[in-house]
Order: sequence, then C-alpha cells, then structure tokens
Amino acid sequence: MDQFFLGIVLVILAGACEGLFSLGVTRTPQWKWENIWGLGALIALLLVPWPVAYFTVPRLGQVLANVPDKILLLTFVFGIGWGLGGIFWGKAIAAVGMALGVSLLMGFTNVFGSLGPMVIREPQKLLTPGGLTLLLAVAVMVVGIIVISRAGKLREKELAPDAKPNGEKTFAPFAFGLFLCFVSGLLSACVNLSLHFGTDIARNATRLGASDASANNAMWALVFTGNYLVNFLYAAFLMVKNRTVGRIITHGKPAYWFWALFMGISWPVGIVLMGMAGGKMGDFGRYAAFPMMLLCAVLAGNLSGVLTGEWKGTGRTSRTVMLVGVLILLSAFVVLGVSAKLG
Repeated sequence: MDQFFLGIVLVILAGACEGLFSLGVTRTPQWKWENIWGLGALIALLLVPWPVAYFTVPRLGQVLANVPDKILLLTFVFGIGWGLGGIFWGKAIAAVGMALGVSLLMGFTNVFGSLGPMVIREPQKLLTPGGLTLLLAVAVMVVGIIVISRAGKLREKELAPDAKPNGEKTFAPFAFGLFLCFVSGLLSACVNLSLHFGTDIARNATRLGASDASANNAMWALVFTGNYLVNFLYAAFLMVKNRTVGRIITHGKPAYWFWALFMGISWPVGIVLMGMAGGKMGDFGRYAAFPMMLLCAVLAGNLSGVLTGEWKGTGRTSRTVMLVGVLILLSAFVVLGVSAKLG
C-alpha cells in the first residue's frame, strides 16, 4: 500500500477516535461530568502511557536519559496544556452538545494547531506551495467555524426552554459555550506542539532500536501523563467538592463503565495514530496530519450527534446551515491533503 495513502487511512481512523471519545459525556446522564471524565482520564493514564512505551520502546530509561532536561520538561508542559484543554473540552461538550461542540472545538484547534508549529519551528515554509495551501485550508476552516457558529445560534433559539416542556436537558447559553470551545481549542493545540518539540525523544528511541511506528511512544508517555493526570486530578477535586464520588457506584450501570473504558482507550489511541499518519505522509505531513485528523473528527462527532438525537426538534434552517458548515470543514480536508503532497 502506498505510504501516503496509508497515512490518509490512519488519519481517518485517528479522527474517528477523537471525534467519538467524548461521546460518553452525553451517554451517562446519571453520572456527573466529573464521574465519566475522571474515570476516562484515569483509565487512559493507567493503561496507555507507560505500559505501551515500556513494551514498544527498547531501553526506554536510556532513551529519556539521553534527552536534554529542557526538552523533557517542555514536552511534559505541553501535555499539561493539552490536559487543561481537555477540561474545557468536556465542559464545552456539556454546554453546547456533541455535534456542535465537536465541530467548534475541532475548528478552533485546527486553526491554532496547524499553523502554530510551523510558525514557531519553520516559518520559512509558510511561503512554499505547501505552506500557502495550508494557509488556504485554515482560511476555509475559519469560514466553517463561522457557519457552524451560526447554526448553533439558530439551534439555541429553536430549543429554548419554553419549547421543551418535557424537562429534557437544555444547553448553556451559546456565547458561553463558544468561549469554552475557543479556550479548549487554543490549549488543545498543545498536543501538536508536543509532537514537534519532542522529536529528539523519538530520534533517540529510533537510535536505540525502536521501530519507526513505535518511536513516538516514548514521547507520548510524557505528554499523556501530563494530560490525563491534569484531567483526573481536576475531576477528582470536583467529585470531592460536589460529593459525587458515590454516584460512580450508586448510579453506575454496565453501559456507563463501557463508556468510561471507551473514552480511556480511544482518547490516546487517536493521537498515536495521528503521529503515525504524519510520518507516513512525508515531511510536510507532520503539519497536515493534525488538522486532517480533527476534520475527520468533526464528521464523526456530528454523525454521532445526529444519531443520538441532539438535533431533534430543530428546524430545517439550522440543520441546513450546520450541514453547510460541516461540508466547508470537510473541503478543508482535501486542501490539507494537497498541502501535504505539495510539501
């Protein structure tokens, strides 16, 4: 199979994981947000970072010892930033819903995460054919965000409290939800920065015998630890503060535990697949793979939102505007693929 095409397949799978991992937030109504988010983060923290790195990266301790402390610290700090973005992510999903939330979150994260690494690391590439095409893709994404934001305002009016007499959950004011999406998108872009600034870790892993597919796992161990530890500690704080620890047992159902496990596994797996995809798509793929993954996640998130009834009761206008916004974002996926080829 052509390596570039394999990279496309991997980035689509990564997007599906990232677009669906937070589905458990809306599928566990008798748990509080901190219950499902804390358990998902804990599972990810225990099952993914260090066990995977230990079994896939030979001489892991020596790999990390050969990297300057500054690089290790910076990589870990980016993981913390990503973790803080995850906290706002969960709040944003709870505020505006799965379909709209994923679209806005992925859109903002795309803007910050696609251009940020290039501007910081290799600004001269912005003026190359691949860089200019990447700028075009970002412009298309901005348009998509604007259109989807409009769809959110229309849905907010249609699903006003007085239109929901059966007591179904209503979402937070859209302006507040939009703010949460913006902050989360800005911080969530740290995961792509960590991939670029942690390249020395992957190089050392390769020198000491790690395969190309697993070399990044040494770097991801630090990033994931910072991310999931932040998310777990914050959720644990809320459970203690709100006295909701007991709800995990008293209100837990087998399906709820499935969603916690699903979140804990799919969350990091999507990022690992994205890193592998970037390596398959060539040198410029390191910049294009991240936004391509998130654009695929938009499709997965919106599809799940439709299937779970989040847009039930809305009119044709809001649905049409939302569809147009999604199509605009997906068109950016094609432009990003072209940018990777040109690079």
